[in-house]
Amino acid sequence: MKYFFILGTNPALSTSEICALFPNENISLAGKEAAILETDKKLNPEELIMLMGGTIKIGEILFTEKSPNFDSILKNLQPSLIQKETGKYNFGISYYGQRKFNPHGLAMAIKNYWRGKEVNSRWVTSKEKVLSSVVVEQNKLVNKGIEIIFIEDQNKLLIGRTLAVQPFKDLSFRDFGRPSRDDRSGMIPPKLAQIMINLSATKTTDTIYDPFCGSGTIISEAILMGYKDLIGSDLSDKAIADTESNIKWIEDNFNIKDAHHRIFQANAQSIAQKVKAKSVDAIITEPYLGPQRGNADVYKIKDELEKLYSTSLEQFKKILKDEGAIVMVWPVFKNTKEDVKITPNISGFKITPPINPQIKKQLVLTSRDTIIYGRPGQKVWREIVILKK
Repeated sequence: MKYFFILGTNPALSTSEICALFPNENISLAGKEAAILETDKKLNPEELIMLMGGTIKIGEILFTEKSPNFDSILKNLQPSLIQKETGKYNFGISYYGQRKFNPHGLAMAIKNYWRGKEVNSRWVTSKEKVLSSVVVEQNKLVNKGIEIIFIEDQNKLLIGRTLAVQPFKDLSFRDFGRPSRDDRSGMIPPKLAQIMINLSATKTTDTIYDPFCGSGTIISEAILMGYKDLIGSDLSDKAIADTESNIKWIEDNFNIKDAHHRIFQANAQSIAQKVKAKSVDAIITEPYLGPQRGNADVYKIKDELEKLYSTSLEQFKKILKDEGAIVMVWPVFKNTKEDVKITPNISGFKITPPINPQIKKQLVLTSRDTIIYGRPGQKVWREIVILKK
């Protein structure tokens, strides 16, 4: 089977998540917008996309064409143009690539195909050359129609259909609907939390720990992803209260009763006194990133955070299993003159590249094999770092 994954706004981060989930499979990139997975396994895209923060759409590749010959394409598409129930048939067309592409001819051919079967059809369009996950979901193209996907791959076109789209409603609900939010200290988005959990390459039976748990986003997302043994701590008593409140909210709203979590107040710089040595499979955390507002002295903050992170990493080394991993955010301060990065002491650890060597050269990583993540206009961006002993 050959599947496509439409990547999010940061292709390197999206691709790294796919590589972590499918470490032994053949993964390649088709342009900057899609990853292609070849596997002997049959995937469940609707379940899989619920666990992935960096993928917008998942689908299957149906066939390959060298040129956009609409007669040939329609003939090959016909087995997939299945009317799943009576009534109007909705279809959409999305094109991922750099070439000019006018889908009008294909759309009219599809409409004529259905007219010949005495079925009314509607072509779902957008101002963009791709349909958003919102448009696909609202028009029920996955379950009651079809979204036809064109992906440029060097000198050929991969043509497929979408099988699942990112659950934007659930993600928004989990982000903005939770009872305790603290935007003054900074909050990790649920999608990024999912990606970081997947980058840890852990199993749901493993123990994961967030020593800067904040409002509990990483732990909450891990619970939703099926993890059963979770530890969270923070120096702030408000953070502990927020985490416990948000976990209860997640468990109540999603009817989860079997996750075990231990939440307590503690300083990450002395955490080895609270957590058993070599008992944790992965530490997944976004620590304090410095002030989010105002005009603070960036270089002073850099020095303070390097001391905090270095001391904390010494503690993490004691509680992490030998084969364990740390997935951690380091801040990047966007300065008018230069980007200011944090360089803590990682003695005893090494930074692990998040992407398979064969596709690493096609993506943008930093010189130390990490990924920078952020939005234009943000003062503090995130550097995603994977550390192993």
